[in-house]
Amino acid sequence: MGIFARLADLYERMASAYAQTAAEAGLTCQGCQQNCCVSFFQHHTYVEWSYLWRGMNELPEERRALYLSRARDVVEQYRQALALGVQPSAMCPVNDDGLCGLYQHRLMICRLHGTRNTMLLPNGDRRVFTGCYRFVSNVTDMADETVPTLDRTELYKELVQLEMAYVGKRLAVLPKVNMTLAEMLLQGPPSIK
Repeated sequence: MGIFARLADLYERMASAYAQTAAEAGLTCQGCQQNCCVSFFQHHTYVEWSYLWRGMNELPEERRALYLSRARDVVEQYRQALALGVQPSAMCPVNDDGLCGLYQHRLMICRLHGTRNTMLLPNGDRRVFTGCYRFVSNVTDMADETVPTLDRTELYKELVQLEMAYVGKRLAVLPKVNMTLAEMLLQGPPSIK
């Protein structure tokens, strides 16, 4: 199975784990007034960046041009907010009236954001993220160990393995990826040579 097929499979498992956790917590995004698509997310893998561009290249030229135009606007909004010391907030450039225009190619954080989640770090520390405001409002006691929680650890490990397989030995010399989706669009497909 190729790298992108393995990534698509991992993404499906991420979406399934998210759906199960959200259902257990009674979380739904329907009618949400605080769209997570305006959140300032940074992404960190070449394999996801490349897969995103695979989706872009499957679109008609006019749709690609629209998303790239929006991406320029979003990056400028981010730049202005950061210059003022404010957390950026701008609609994702591939959001079309509340729906993702690259849904099958959306990145990991787009699939996992919202529920309470944990992650075991390589040093043994465990990070806990409370989830979005709707998730928190559905839970009476966030300290309760029975609160539905998505453990991202194994999913992240698998994503790291895919990243290592995708870029190989070049991983040690390539610049670290630390970009928003809008920046990934403006940069074009990554060069890993």
